[in-house]
Amino acid sequence: MESLGVTIDTCGLRALVREAYDILNLQTYFTSGETETKAWTIKKGWTAPKAAGVIHGDFERGFIRAETMSYSDLAELGSEQEVKSKGLLRSEGKDYVVNEGDVMLFRFNV
Repeated sequence: MESLGVTIDTCGLRALVREAYDILNLQTYFTSGETETKAWTIKKGWTAPKAAGVIHGDFERGFIRAETMSYSDLAELGSEQEVKSKGLLRSEGKDYVVNEGDVMLFRFNV
């Protein structure tokens, strides 16, 4: 870890993974439903359709829009319903560049 310039002021494994993501230009976004939440790894700078394609090619081909909220808003407010009620749920189109920690629901038609 020292050779990567990682200081050990936090959990060593967590710091190593974060540094590796930075070096590889990667980030994480989430999908979440009633029974499960999944994290997906993508390259920084990817648009919503390309990020959707990581889940399934049909999601990318038939992309309509992505209902998007930030993880920090969701964690702070506690539910998708509260995020919606505060006006923090966004509808993003094909040109939207996904941000680290976005929570997304993809709308598509194939």
